[in-house]
Amino acid sequence: MTGRNGRTVRDLRRANRTAVLQRLYFDGPLSRFELGPATGLSSGSISNVVADLAADGLVEEAGSVDSDGGRPRILLRVAPGSGHMIGVDVGETRVRIELFDLTLTELARAERPLEQQRYAVEGIVGHVRDGVAEVLATAGLAPERLLGVGIGVPGIVEHTPGDGAVVHGQTIGWDAVPLEALLREGSPLPDTVPYFIDNGARTLGQAEMWFGAGRGARNAVVVLFGSGVGASLVTPEAEQGRALEWGHLTVRVRGRRCRCGALGCLEAYAGAEALLDRWREGGGRPPADTDEESALAALLAAAHPDDGTEGDPVARGLLEETAEYVGAGLSDLINLFQPERILIGGWAGLQLGPRLLPAVRRHATAYALGHPARRVTVDLGRLGPDAVTVGAAILPLADFFAHGGRRPEPQPDLPRPAWHTALEERTPH
Repeated sequence: MTGRNGRTVRDLRRANRTAVLQRLYFDGPLSRFELGPATGLSSGSISNVVADLAADGLVEEAGSVDSDGGRPRILLRVAPGSGHMIGVDVGETRVRIELFDLTLTELARAERPLEQQRYAVEGIVGHVRDGVAEVLATAGLAPERLLGVGIGVPGIVEHTPGDGAVVHGQTIGWDAVPLEALLREGSPLPDTVPYFIDNGARTLGQAEMWFGAGRGARNAVVVLFGSGVGASLVTPEAEQGRALEWGHLTVRVRGRRCRCGALGCLEAYAGAEALLDRWREGGGRPPADTDEESALAALLAAAHPDDGTEGDPVARGLLEETAEYVGAGLSDLINLFQPERILIGGWAGLQLGPRLLPAVRRHATAYALGHPARRVTVDLGRLGPDAVTVGAAILPLADFFAHGGRRPEPQPDLPRPAWHTALEERTPH
């Protein structure tokens, strides 16, 4: 049966299941009595939906609370073991793969360092496949029980009807790479398990908005500092987040050559790879045969040694200049989007942030227009180095919610995955 608004009874049931699942997920445990006003559903609808979800193993009892003069009210929560997701971070220094239960508790992880030819497509695909197989074996989980695999990647992600997710990563040499199709070839997963692939800054932003420092904000920008620089914008009109190629904003005309080929990009001054290059050019000596993360830590230690000595003036001056470039770049985000919050994440952002944040705030305020600058806060993200994998795992989780907690049948001809709809319907605050 179809109603006047075009929605069928099946659509209504799915929407009711989604409403109850999401409310229990973000605000639970809750009683049936509390679920009514929280979801806007009648007590009869709540009883039916809860019974349905419990029969599917998605909802379980979580104790009881006293009521006013009546029987104790049973509390309900989402059953952690009723679903599993894998999140993958294709980063600049490693590929990180993590297996989560439905409440995003980590069950297993695998890491694959990236060394020479680190962005070779075949190598990345192999790392993801092997890592997925490893975490499933570690946890003893059958692949069929997965809700999906979410993957955060550098670059622009386009979803096409034929190839699925295609990645345009100019800075890493990826030109229209059909990543989803390549992962499907020889995959350890059955065809019924979907892949959800998106920009890494966007998955970082989604994680911070759902569970981190962005929770409660309607307008926010989450920036990612690694070897390169990226950002994600979240607004009421784009609640699922929109990836911004912020690192390729021009901050200096005829400036340094960026990895993308242009001159004067922010990434050419503030990305970890560029920072280390600039330190070497100034006479700095990063430790030999170390990865980028260790080399950046050495730069920070040289600028601010723990023994109280003055330290390396070149390294210190470089960090001061970088703070100004970052602050100027943030001022453009402030003027353009007027966010409530700007959050800094990524492995390099988390290393640099504690040292540079006061100066970055000062420069951002100085370069931005007064009114939006007074309304924004600039802070570090709260979810640490695993934020991209958590955000990637949210992609299949949101798709699961969009289907009312039921595993959808694969739909290979659809150009856009259903998680976009789920995130548009509700980003929790």
